[in-house]
Amino acid sequence: MSELKDAWMALENHWKISRNINRISGDRSYGMMRWTLAPFFRMVLRVKIRGVENVPKTGPTILAANHLSHVDPLVVILASRRKTHYLAKDGHFRNFALASFMRATGQIETNREAGGGDVLSSAAVVLHAKRALGIFPEGTRSKRDKAPFLLPGKTGIARLAAAYPDVPVVPIGLTGTRDFMTPAKHKFPRLWRRVGISYGKPITWWEWLEESGDLSELQALANKEDHEVKSALAAMYRKFTDEFMERIREQGAP
Repeated sequence: MSELKDAWMALENHWKISRNINRISGDRSYGMMRWTLAPFFRMVLRVKIRGVENVPKTGPTILAANHLSHVDPLVVILASRRKTHYLAKDGHFRNFALASFMRATGQIETNREAGGGDVLSSAAVVLHAKRALGIFPEGTRSKRDKAPFLLPGKTGIARLAAAYPDVPVVPIGLTGTRDFMTPAKHKFPRLWRRVGISYGKPITWWEWLEESGDLSELQALANKEDHEVKSALAAMYRKFTDEFMERIREQGAP
């Protein structure tokens, strides 16, 4: 394993993600809401939780779930019992009331038009602060009207895992959230609808490399041209992402 780590670290210039200047806000307000409102909502909502013991109680963590409804982040936050920060598009910060709520709960404003690199740099802020980062590997909410709803994952999750190889990535399967509150159809949540959330066993980039990486090929990359390294890493990111999406499917994602 040590040789595998050395080979990966030799490529750091190719996979390192620089943090941007975003700051995490809302520590006091978020903490107060978690201790006061969260228990109430967990009692009111019909949420069936499985495998929450797979969520690390402290330290940097990536919570990766399928995405069916606008309420998905709230369900993950309430069920995980961890202060979880999501990257939210800048459109959510244009309305004063919504922007106040987003900042009060520690969500981070991002401009998707600036490109994926800027989004990853914002995510790095959360992980560097040893917080829990909530992401949707599909990159957007699934708009499919027939199963399977799960979309192919985007490789941002792999790039984050690779840049923070010690950080556990937890696969999460959400069920019922679209029936609970269907976008563009329901103005209010239908509280009688049951929602399910299932947490799978976390995996780190180191563990994945040890299971599927080829030490000799990884070592050889150090002597390759930049475009060859970029191509090889892209293939690794794609493989990790596809395998991780299967882990989400195994947690019951429809």
